Amino acid sequence: MASGLEPVEVNSQKHDPAWKHCQMFKNGDRVQLKCVYCGKLFKGGGIHRIKEHLAGQKGNASSCLRVLPDVRLLMQESLNGVVMKRRKKQKLAEEISNFNVGTNEVEPFINQCGLNTEVELLPVPDTLEQNSNLLVNREEGTSNKTGGRKKKGRARKGSGSTNPSAAAVNSNMAVVASKKANNQVLMAIGRFFYDAGVPLDAVNSVHFQSMVDTIASHGVGVVAPSYHDLRSWILKNSVEEVRQEVDQGMGTWSKSGCTVLVDEQISEKGRTLTNFLVYCPEGPMFLRSVDISDITNSIDDLYELLKEIVEEVGVRNVLQVITNNEERYIVAGKRLTDIFPTVFWTPCAARCIDLMLDDFRKLGWITAILKQARSVSRFIYNHSIVLNMMRRYTYGVDLIDLGVTHIVTDFTTLKRMVSTKHNLQSMVTSEEWMESPYSKKPEGLAMLDHISSQSFWSMCTLITRLTDPLLRLLRIVRSEKRPAMGYVYGGICRAKETIKKELVNKKDYMVYWNIIDHRWEPLQRHPLHAAGFYLNPKFFYNTEGDVHLHIRSLVYDCVEKLVPDPKIQDKIVKETTSYHNAAGDFGRKMARRAIDTLLPAEWWATYGGGCPSLARLAIRILSQTCSLIGCKPSQIPVEQINETKNCLEHQRLNDLVFVQYNLRLRQMFRKNKEQDAVDPISYNNINIVEDWVTEELCSEDYGSSDWMSVDPPLGNITLLGPQIDDIEALGASFDDYEIFDSVKDSEDENGEDNVVSQ
Repeated sequence: MASGLEPVEVNSQKHDPAWKHCQMFKNGDRVQLKCVYCGKLFKGGGIHRIKEHLAGQKGNASSCLRVLPDVRLLMQESLNGVVMKRRKKQKLAEEISNFNVGTNEVEPFINQCGLNTEVELLPVPDTLEQNSNLLVNREEGTSNKTGGRKKKGRARKGSGSTNPSAAAVNSNMAVVASKKANNQVLMAIGRFFYDAGVPLDAVNSVHFQSMVDTIASHGVGVVAPSYHDLRSWILKNSVEEVRQEVDQGMGTWSKSGCTVLVDEQISEKGRTLTNFLVYCPEGPMFLRSVDISDITNSIDDLYELLKEIVEEVGVRNVLQVITNNEERYIVAGKRLTDIFPTVFWTPCAARCIDLMLDDFRKLGWITAILKQARSVSRFIYNHSIVLNMMRRYTYGVDLIDLGVTHIVTDFTTLKRMVSTKHNLQSMVTSEEWMESPYSKKPEGLAMLDHISSQSFWSMCTLITRLTDPLLRLLRIVRSEKRPAMGYVYGGICRAKETIKKELVNKKDYMVYWNIIDHRWEPLQRHPLHAAGFYLNPKFFYNTEGDVHLHIRSLVYDCVEKLVPDPKIQDKIVKETTSYHNAAGDFGRKMARRAIDTLLPAEWWATYGGGCPSLARLAIRILSQTCSLIGCKPSQIPVEQINETKNCLEHQRLNDLVFVQYNLRLRQMFRKNKEQDAVDPISYNNINIVEDWVTEELCSEDYGSSDWMSVDPPLGNITLLGPQIDDIEALGASFDDYEIFDSVKDSEDENGEDNVVSQ
């Protein structure tokens, strides 16, 4: 206990429920309160601040992370009672606004109504959010601008003096009027979205708030664009803007090189559309879209199309062409690399990792655990009362963690459930749950069995540990901002190392290693990935032994393919000695420190001056991506391009798609603000979360499944602890040589025992 604190018995006349959950101390003439759960000492603020602390409401106090859920709920209900009193005062303040608000008229009116002239009337939102910080604390008093407390009594009247109560009311009325006006704006925007059928997530566009701000800055009288304005001069100007930005990016291709991305997708009408993009460190760029429905099975036509795109981008600029790993693309890619010897064909790394996870998911014991976890989630997300209860006990953390595919979502959600295990257990053992009619339903009883089962949680934890390295690697390879070529090879090695440490027995871990090797085989011996590992100083200078010798032959393959000039090839090989021995600038202390702060390509640009030929090659290799970049083509009128037979309209639609796709890519690449919390039950995400939120519709549950009564998702994951950066979690050193020889070992010892065939 802090020195100078004397315990004081809580007076029995103190009726606030929060007094039962704190201790009172005196420090001289000051009274201080201490939370009995976490021990936090409050030097001021009174019992209201303790109540905010226990209720977990953001405001004047930090949230208590150890308070019992039942106590937290009680404190929240008590605070809501305080808010109701504030609303009554707000209603009275709104009535005052109908009067002539003058100094001599308002003050008697307020005093006549029994209001303390020292309390400012604060606006309270129509719907109180759980984390509202608009609650007013009577016991704290009101501070003036200098930080001191205002004195009780009337302010002196004199020439030039103003009544503080009247000023407060005037200020409050302005806030209320502003809020009403803003609500009218929001309602008008909402009516437009609903009437026009605009996707609701369009508000996440970085250009949405900019549009609203620009309209507001010009005041009343702004004329909206017409249909023909949008189709003519506005589109023309937008095309010019986007082309200028694309041209700027193209100017970097000669130095950093680039990757051609071939993203094939099936439209809603069953057409096969192929979008051609170019990736470079400046960001991905959309070139054009082609309907290949009529040539899908023609390898010759597919090859000619790929050849045309590579020539358009420039053979000197292109290091690789990334496609999916279907047989027709493998054959077309092989023919492409034959005619362009300096270009690699590479399958999408993200798709390979996704298939690994899918093979993991097909293992019998993992399938059983996922089935149990989904049953818990489906019951929660189909009943509003249970959903609200769960979100209270998890403090706004949702169970479902949306991944990029439904396969990834299975494992990210399982990890999220493990993170909220104790919260879920507190919920199903609470009095609130026991008294709920849902606890008596078969699904509710089954949920209780799963959440109370130690074996269930043990299996969930093991699955999470086995898959977490692959999930992290998937986020790395799909990153729009960080070129992933320098991390993929090491990421796969780290995943296998983690699985081996977790399972120990070779017979056990080889099941998962065989899955990884089977799916990774097209990239296991890919020269670009091997060179990315070798040229990444984070791995190179932290890995010793024969690992580098193992992959050096692949690096030489990369040198011979990307650098046709034999003289430059010889220089590069000679300069690798300086790199290996950390000679010159490579050996500087600042260069070693910069390994953790600079991207690999930036590190080479900064410290590779002594080895210019090797540095140029390293920058080009380490500046490449490894995967196709996902977008939302369903909201872009790609299909309409090939439906119109009018030449003029065809070109207009081409330009419209060019603008829309590149704006979408630019937003993905440059997003730097937190998006709104994602609602797991949104129809927009149904393809990804269907197994976790959908069940047979039952009319008898409709009365208790009112969407209007569901608390909005908060997206609050801060309570899960600090988020470790995926690159940091990847680590740096690799000393398990069995990992690098696993392909040969699996062929010699376990060639027949491969679960991938499931």
